Amino acid sequence: MNATPPAATASPASAAPAIELRAWRQFVAVAEELHFGRAAQRLHMTQPPVTQAIAQMERSLGVRLFDRTRRRVALTPAGEALLPEVRELLARAQALPARARAAAAGEVGRVRLAFVSTVGFERLPTWVREFHAQQPGVALELVEATGDVQMEAFARGEIDAGLMLHSPGQAPASLASLVVSVEPLVLAMPTQHPLARARAPELAQLLEQPLVMFPRRILPSLHDAVFGLYQRHGRVPQVAQEAIQMQTIVNLVWGGLGIAWVPESVTSFRRAGVVYRPAADFVARTGRRRLSAGIQFPACETSLVWPAGEVAPAMARFVEFVRGRGR
Repeated sequence: MNATPPAATASPASAAPAIELRAWRQFVAVAEELHFGRAAQRLHMTQPPVTQAIAQMERSLGVRLFDRTRRRVALTPAGEALLPEVRELLARAQALPARARAAAAGEVGRVRLAFVSTVGFERLPTWVREFHAQQPGVALELVEATGDVQMEAFARGEIDAGLMLHSPGQAPASLASLVVSVEPLVLAMPTQHPLARARAPELAQLLEQPLVMFPRRILPSLHDAVFGLYQRHGRVPQVAQEAIQMQTIVNLVWGGLGIAWVPESVTSFRRAGVVYRPAADFVARTGRRRLSAGIQFPACETSLVWPAGEVAPAMARFVEFVRGRGR
């Protein structure tokens, strides 16, 4: 009859029990004093338990940490290599309670923040600087993304918050939101365009111009608001080119592909050969009368959005920070 084979023997590294922090403190005391008696006094212990703890640690690790003679105690190369690592371990362990309290208070942590390009021109850089000054322990991880990409990232749990552009009052209903700013749309057009120089340009002429436009999928409510203006005045928008990023749209305007409706904040992006003109400059003609009042020009809103319900303390601090700087 065949004998049952012996069970596999675990390697010393895998079989070694975890060493408690108390034992590591005893190791550091002996390593710094190089004397078991003085180390025991420093630890407010008697010497035998310290000697036994070090011997047990060496058996667990399978290496000698100290060379001992009757006259001296010295670190072995293994002990010397461990000492700085153990000091760092003990320092980190000592800091853990304070870090836990800080995390619960929102003083440390991270906020994964997506943002649309219009926020990145002026507002976001200022906010990042000010928030870091107020909450140096909270990291803002930034990613530029359009609204549709942000919604997908929320669904996958990849972001904590987003700065999203939309028509006024049209923030995603599935998310908590906080209005950051409301601004009109303005017209970006080539410097030499006739409507850029006209003293009282007519709305009818404006609505006949080819457009450089963002796709509806990235800003559906704002896209519909722009198209609604044309439809109210009996026009069909002539989209010559679509582009996603506002900087790209402005560059395409410079290239002569058309004019563009952009948020007023985009005017901080200066492009030689492109001018920005307020929509309110354009007037409508009724018979012989020219009217500018009563025209409903589209506007846009920027909101901070985040998943509804309880949020992490660091995220709650960021929401309150933005609340103090909105609009």
